[in-house]
Amino acid sequence: MPEAAISARGLARRFGSFQAVRDFDLDVAHGEVFGLLGANGAGKTTAIRMLCGTLEPSAGAITVAGVDMLRHRRRARSRIGYVTQRFTLYADLTVRENLQLQAGLYGLERERVPGRIAWAEGRLGLAQAASERAGPLPLGYQRRLAVAAALLHEPDVLFLDEPTSGIDPLARQELWELVYELAATGIGVLVTTHYMDEALFCDRLALMDRGRIIAGGTPDELAARPLPSPIVEVRSGDEAAGGAWLAGRPEVMEVLPRAGCHRVRLRAGIEAGAWAAEAAAAARGQGLALRIDTEPARELEDVFVALLEQAESQAP
Repeated sequence: MPEAAISARGLARRFGSFQAVRDFDLDVAHGEVFGLLGANGAGKTTAIRMLCGTLEPSAGAITVAGVDMLRHRRRARSRIGYVTQRFTLYADLTVRENLQLQAGLYGLERERVPGRIAWAEGRLGLAQAASERAGPLPLGYQRRLAVAAALLHEPDVLFLDEPTSGIDPLARQELWELVYELAATGIGVLVTTHYMDEALFCDRLALMDRGRIIAGGTPDELAARPLPSPIVEVRSGDEAAGGAWLAGRPEVMEVLPRAGCHRVRLRAGIEAGAWAAEAAAAARGQGLALRIDTEPARELEDVFVALLEQAESQAP
């Protein structure tokens, strides 16, 4: 079996009496884009900091690019690039000065530095901003600079902790194109995000809740999981009135607005077809015309909500 780019077994982290991560097992292959999903506070950042060697685990084992992170941390960290949630480079230095500093910290040979910086500035669209101070740059450019700095030493593994948070759609698209390009060269990429649409960009996913992984697989595998609560899509001539009417129905758990419709989650045990007929008839009596699709396209968000609710119900 090929060596994993990232491997973790039994990883745990406690802060006093608080268990931030528990029973965390993970394998990411070379050339794979792996998504670690979860709400804020689920433990994603704590997990990624342990995997990167910036936070000591309370228990468990970590191997990155074939190197034991706990026994040979310095050597393992030389194989990885890490982009944090917040901008951690030097605000008073220019873009190029930051890259020069990072090249030195990574121990790049002096003769390689100009070429690597030129590549990073060109590939990340930073050449025109090379002489500008990093602090006043827009968030999207700060993200580009952070990614450029993490790639200077040509790592075997790249960690991206919510890299697209707060940046515009075009910058998000450009960043994901770069991620695919890097994975195609054999780099293992682990990205954390709470954006459900970005989950579809990953080869495999793991969903975290309360410090542990509660589900994993490819996007298609996860989307195909059975749901305890039926999902229907409802259209009406008056979207506001239709949404309010649906929200008042006792058999409806949740009403989510969509473009031109409402996505409705029914309570467990309700048969969608029978409910659709009864709801349409009841709505007509209130002067509302409803068109109900009882087999809408599956969405990962539906599965994740169901998994999180199941985990919540089983929590001690």
